[in-house]
Amino acid sequence: MFDAGGVLFGPVGGRWNPRYDFESIVLRHRPGIATFADAITAGQRLLDESTTTPARSDYHRVMLAVLGVEPSAALLEELDAPVRGPLVEVFADVPPALERLRRGGIRMSVVSDAWGGLVTLLESVGLAGYFEGFAISEVLGCNKPDPRMYAEGRRLLDLPAGECLFIDDDPALVAAARELGYQGLTLDRTAAAAGEGVITSLEAIAL
Repeated sequence: MFDAGGVLFGPVGGRWNPRYDFESIVLRHRPGIATFADAITAGQRLLDESTTTPARSDYHRVMLAVLGVEPSAALLEELDAPVRGPLVEVFADVPPALERLRRGGIRMSVVSDAWGGLVTLLESVGLAGYFEGFAISEVLGCNKPDPRMYAEGRRLLDLPAGECLFIDDDPALVAAARELGYQGLTLDRTAAAAGEGVITSLEAIAL
């Protein structure tokens, strides 16, 4: 069971939310805005305080309100539309690791706090076919560490919790999975070396 962002891929532009073209889209509709920092902070606060993944339009409305922008339907539609060009970059260790796991008969699922477009995104980068299914927070109506997120990932694999390995870049979410009876590893690509319960590459589980 894999988290998606931070495990399978990273964001183009160096941040997850808002996506890298948020400022340029808003400025096309409302030129002259000098700073977006407070708006981005407000948007992140909404995500952090929500028990599920809010609708993208609600997330955008929060930021636009801080900017003093009453959004038109056209602006919201453009912000919600699929990005032109790559939105994420797949980590180099991911495709070979997933391929070896699949050849070894290992069944895999994704358990991610994400919007419903995650499956389409994974399809666009050639990763969706490796997974039996996807437990997505916006679809399920809850975020990790809610037990329902992990349970859906396990259900997709038709395995008991103790036979499932959950991998995330957030150690708190890995700890929550372990408390629920799952095996868990934290993926930290910035670590100098692997340690107890920590790996630095997906290659470590695909040997």
